[in-house]
Amino acid sequence: MPPLQPTALFHQLKARLLEDIRNGRYGPDGRLPTEHELCELYGLSRTPVTRALSELAQEGVVLRHRRRGTFVNPQWLAGSGETPRLRVLATGTTGPDQLRRAAGDWAQLDLETVEFPELHGAFLRAVAEGRGPDLAVLDSVWVPEFARAGFLTPLTDLDPDWIRDEHDTDFLQPFRDAYRFGGALVAVQAPSDVTGLWYRRDSLARLGADPPRTWRELHALGRRLAEDCTGDAHALALPGGRAAAETTTYALLALLAANGAGAVLRDDAVVLDSPAAVETMRFLRRLVDEGVVSPEVVGHTKDEAVRLLAQGRADLCVGASYQAGDLAEESGLPLARVHERFGFAPMPRGPHGRSSALCGGMAYLVPRQATYPQQAMRLLRAAVEPNALVRTCLLTGQLPPRRSALDAVSAVSPFHAETAPLLAGAVLRPSTPVYALVSTRLQTLAEDVITRRLGPAPAVARAGDTISVITGLPER
Repeated sequence: MPPLQPTALFHQLKARLLEDIRNGRYGPDGRLPTEHELCELYGLSRTPVTRALSELAQEGVVLRHRRRGTFVNPQWLAGSGETPRLRVLATGTTGPDQLRRAAGDWAQLDLETVEFPELHGAFLRAVAEGRGPDLAVLDSVWVPEFARAGFLTPLTDLDPDWIRDEHDTDFLQPFRDAYRFGGALVAVQAPSDVTGLWYRRDSLARLGADPPRTWRELHALGRRLAEDCTGDAHALALPGGRAAAETTTYALLALLAANGAGAVLRDDAVVLDSPAAVETMRFLRRLVDEGVVSPEVVGHTKDEAVRLLAQGRADLCVGASYQAGDLAEESGLPLARVHERFGFAPMPRGPHGRSSALCGGMAYLVPRQATYPQQAMRLLRAAVEPNALVRTCLLTGQLPPRRSALDAVSAVSPFHAETAPLLAGAVLRPSTPVYALVSTRLQTLAEDVITRRLGPAPAVARAGDTISVITGLPER
């Protein structure tokens, strides 16, 4: 930090602390550094530090508690007109209540919530009109697009200490480095989800079967389950076409990743058209041809597969961990008891892969147009504080991106204890500024194979060619 001038040291320190308080520099609890820490930070003796804090306490700016420390007085913030009004853009499913709790008494929120399909456009319109929010909660796959366009504030400029001491030490891979561009961190992972295989415990118990670990086991189990299916029942339900939009992309990428073909893109090339990807699509076609997967899945909407599972009209389902809440609602169970009826396992591995899970979710970011960037950073920190993450994930079935929070929630929730290990080897969706177009092309690939419009090899080749054109990257 810039050194203080030699005169009136206590007055300068007091002014600087006031500025930091107004900018929301201090953490979710509003705790200031200790006297000893302030002495080291500014190279001061104890006398000016003690006097600066004492005057702030006498003026009601801070509250001093013996053995606990010095804290920002939220009543002073509210009464002095210093409470900022932060504009936040999010969806109704990404925790408005969580953000309000994170704001506490030190900030007021103007929270704009839009449906997920409109979220991308809503953010672009706000930026184009010069009214970018202070904080946005957006799909993590959009971060490269907005970072390349210069829309995002480097968080390393706002709070390098928090990023070094908390983010880079406690956040899990692959989240730690996923949102760094040009060496700067521009976003932070919100509660996440993984895609894998849901199953009904009673269906597997009836056959004396364990959750499948390989494609061979999945195929054999699917065949046995299909023999008992009648009417519109499904052995294995999954989102299989453009009607399910991004949910289909999640499912397809999870299948590809389980056979070592989940990358799709690298920094310098499109790598979708590979023997492992063709092998994956042949396996999907085989499941359709042998009645394990119904061709009707191309018309299913994003929640149809998990709804069929909840209603007992499907035995297995390719889906995401966040759908635990949907299962609870559809089956009439409290979330805490979902694991008693439904299990969640990694995607069974193919011949050239390993059991894996696809990881996704939303991310917090501070636009360059933010009016209160420091306060937005404080709100971000509060939203991903471990206890806040535990509370949110217990309510939603999502997984915290921080190791400390993941351990804490796993200790009290059997469902989280079962799904938490999947994060260790999770694969992220392709990182590209034109992800939306790539995603649509992957959905078409699934449709082409399931409906027999194209054979697996031609379908993969066409998808690779199209993605190459979309991204401007050569195929390899």
